[in-house]
Amino acid sequence: MPAPPDPSAALARILSLIGNASRARGRPAARLLAVSKTRPPPAIAAIAAAGQRAFGENYVQEALLKIEALRPLGLEWHLIGHLQSNKAELTARAFDWVQTVDRPKLVAALARHRPTALAPLNVLIQVNIDDETSKSGCRPQEVATLAAAIAAQPRLRLRGLMAIPAPEPDFDRRRAAFRAMAALFVALRADHPGLDTLSMGMSEDFATAIEEGATMVRVGSALFGPRPPKP
Repeated sequence: MPAPPDPSAALARILSLIGNASRARGRPAARLLAVSKTRPPPAIAAIAAAGQRAFGENYVQEALLKIEALRPLGLEWHLIGHLQSNKAELTARAFDWVQTVDRPKLVAALARHRPTALAPLNVLIQVNIDDETSKSGCRPQEVATLAAAIAAQPRLRLRGLMAIPAPEPDFDRRRAAFRAMAALFVALRADHPGLDTLSMGMSEDFATAIEEGATMVRVGSALFGPRPPKP
């Protein structure tokens, strides 16, 4: 197992690549979301100490332990994994963002359980842009209706869209999926001008995603190193 990268050097490298890709398209730098699923709190704290503030988790129960352990650091937590309805209350109380809202039932549950003492929960609609049967996300034609339902909830704040395109070895096909998401995002902003976040692109393809309009990229292994093998 290779040694994990130096946190400061790894973060600086990724931010430099993000900045270069963004400038090449004449856009502000895309935000970096550090994907910290399976990573222990000390590894997350090391990246945070280097300057990273936003972290993404896939599993609610795993994330809750980290959120509590690292609460003094004041980090921003995003849920980027599939959300089951029975975890909506825990999620609404603990996270700052949910990037995987894909059905009306989640909208109602998250809004109902978001504490009034907290700011409205930031929400992205997950879109199954490649129509993969094994992947979560709503269909593109369902986005407008779901967006209207979210925007009608005072305890939620609609921020934009998220997608995990199919891991095509042909990067031109990935680029086509990113481009389709960007077009969907632009169309949705016509009805919701305040939208500011298009979350797409991961460790191996985030530069391509930025070229096609991503404003947030989700990077894990390039920051933390390879995940340890499952026992």
